[in-house]
This record gives sequence, C-alpha cells and structure tokens, in this order.
Amino acid sequence: MPITQTREVTAAKRLDNVRYAIRDLACVADEVIKQGHKVLPLNVGDPLNFDFQTPPHIIDSAHKAMRDGKNGYAPSPGIPEALDAIRGEAARKGISTVQDVFVTSGVSETVDLCISALVDPGENILTPSPDYPLYSAVLCKLGIVPNAYDLNEDDAWQPELADIGRKITPRTRGIALINPNNPTGSLCSRQMLEQIAELARRHNLVVFSDEIYDKLILEDTPHIAFASVAPDVPCVTFGGMSKNYLVPGWRIGWGIVSGEAAAVKSYTEGVHRLLRARLCANHPEQYAIRPALEGPQDHLMDVRRKLRSRRDLTQQWCESTPRVSCVTPRGAFYAFPRIDIPESDEVFVKELIRQKHVMVVHGSGFGQKPGTQHFRIVFLPDEKTLAKAYAGIADFIRERYR
Repeated sequence: MPITQTREVTAAKRLDNVRYAIRDLACVADEVIKQGHKVLPLNVGDPLNFDFQTPPHIIDSAHKAMRDGKNGYAPSPGIPEALDAIRGEAARKGISTVQDVFVTSGVSETVDLCISALVDPGENILTPSPDYPLYSAVLCKLGIVPNAYDLNEDDAWQPELADIGRKITPRTRGIALINPNNPTGSLCSRQMLEQIAELARRHNLVVFSDEIYDKLILEDTPHIAFASVAPDVPCVTFGGMSKNYLVPGWRIGWGIVSGEAAAVKSYTEGVHRLLRARLCANHPEQYAIRPALEGPQDHLMDVRRKLRSRRDLTQQWCESTPRVSCVTPRGAFYAFPRIDIPESDEVFVKELIRQKHVMVVHGSGFGQKPGTQHFRIVFLPDEKTLAKAYAGIADFIRERYR
C-alpha cells in the first residue's frame, strides 16, 4: 500500500474561546504534586472534598431505587414524583405561574439545553461579568458571540442596569442571572430583580435565573426567586441537588419554566425536543429529589453555620492583608477578592501554586472589568486549613510585591 501523509484532525474553530479556568489550572498543580508537595485546593466548589456529608436519607432513597430495579431509562422530562416535588419547591419559592418542569444532568445541562433551545446564530443572550464560565463555553460551542454585562463591584456586585440597557440589541433573546452569584457570592436585591424584570418585559427577553445556591444564604436576608417577583416574564429557574443537598457527583438538576402560558409554549416544546434527543437524566438518583425537597432539612443549618464562620474568617483575612480587598459574600461559598498587583491575575495564581502550593482561580477566568485583577476563593475547607492557605497567600504577596 502506498504511504499516505498523516493529516491533522483539527478541532472546530468555534471552540477557540472555550476555557474552564477552574479545572484548567490542574496541570500546574500536577507539576507541584509530582515534586512531592501537597496542594491546598481552594479552587473547586465541591463540599464533599471537605468536612461535609450527604444526608443519609438522600443516599438511602437512591440506593432503594437501584435495588428496586430503577436502572433503565427514565421518562425524558423526569420521573413523575420528582416533577411533582419540583413543582412543590417552585410554590415554596413563590413562583405562581409554573408552566413546565424538567430534570437534567446537573444544572450544567439545564443551561446548555435552555440556551440551545432559544438562540439562533447571529442572536445573543446577556450574561454577567464576572460569571460562571459554563455560560461562555456553551455560547462558544453554539457559535454565539458572548454579550456580557457588568456587575458593579462598588455596589456589592449588583448588575449594572445601565450597562444591561446598552448591551441589549434587536438580536438579544435573553438575560442570565446567577443569584447567588458564582464567583462573587453576591445576592440580587428585590429592587434589582424588579428592574431587570422591567427590562425583560420591554425587550421581550427570556430570563434564565440560576438559583443553584438558593438555600446557602449567609445573611438573615432571604433569597428571592426572580420568577416570584415577575410572574408574567418568561423565565427558566435553574435549581438542583448538587450544592444544597451535597451530591454534586449525582448530576441532578432541573428547570422550572414560568410566565404566561401562550408566551412560553413554543419555547418549552423546543426544550422538550432536546430532552427527548438526549434520552434522560440519571434515573435512580431522581428518586432522591422528593426526599431531598420534602424531607428533613436539618443538614442545611449545619452547612450554613460552617460557611458563615469560614466566610467571616475569609473576609477578615481580606481586610487585614495588604493589596487585597473584598466585597463580603452573602451566599454560596465563594469570595472574589480584588488584588492590587502589577501583573496579571493568571500569573499570580500560577506562581502561587508553584511557590506556596495554594490553588485559587484567577479572576480573568470568570470575566472582569479591564484593568482589574481578582481571584476566586472557595472557602469550604475547615478554619485551620483556610488559615494555613491564607498565611501562604499573604507571604506570597509580601515576598513578590515588596
């Protein structure tokens, strides 16, 4: 046979801007680990890497489903008892115009399906900056040019309404909210939600309200669901079990579609076409949704207690460390400190791993205003581990930026 020249198989050009900074740093950490060092991980928001445990009744419900033979395909939208439980959760959140609910493989799939069902090439949705990088990754995969609006660091990371207004075009189809926000830990006020709702009404936008951390509020202020203040606005509320119920590896999320029935009918049918095309979400784990949402919630008190203490330690460190400042996180388990340094935050975090063996994520991996530098901290570890990590970061800043 003649020898033919090997031709490189190249990836699609639309993937050129797909980044996932949280895990992209792993190769730097691997270098350090191979040298015999232990890395303190403050980069991945997985509570089960630390001193948090899945509530036993939730594990038991999934085990029972497996033993009972619930190991084949599930209905594409989800099993009936899970869908009923999610509708009940929507009612508790004050969402009065629920038109549809469906179960997904984590909120990551909810985001992917719901954006894919809405946006055609040449159209766009507004996403916050900073944001969780999944959103930009999904848009890049679809060949959609990102359209980011700013969060205002000087106003507790609230969305900048004027910037949202400037970014809306005739081709804008929706707006994404992450509330509580990842990476900043901020919460939207009721007034802000009402003002965003008015923009959505005026411009006929769908709102994607990512509320995966809605039970992990670290203040006395309650979480407010967007759809509860804007029942007429087409909205998909994203929720799931990963964070609130400490099962991120189970990949169980859901979407709650609300708004006027006639307005969302065609869009909802599009979402269901995609749900059917991917068959179903994990089956036996869906039997844990009802026990989670309707069963004991005692673990949440302990989780919030730990997180408040660790948040306070983190905030105290930020306020006492030169070159560091931070808006106090009010939900989830992330802080997004600003750093005053003469180099990029990506260089900062990579050298921090190499020199002090502490792993945080650069703010540019989440998007940020030009000229600012940040890094994201996951404050899930116990106080002793956090104190050690923060001492290492402080030493690094003092030594590098004398």
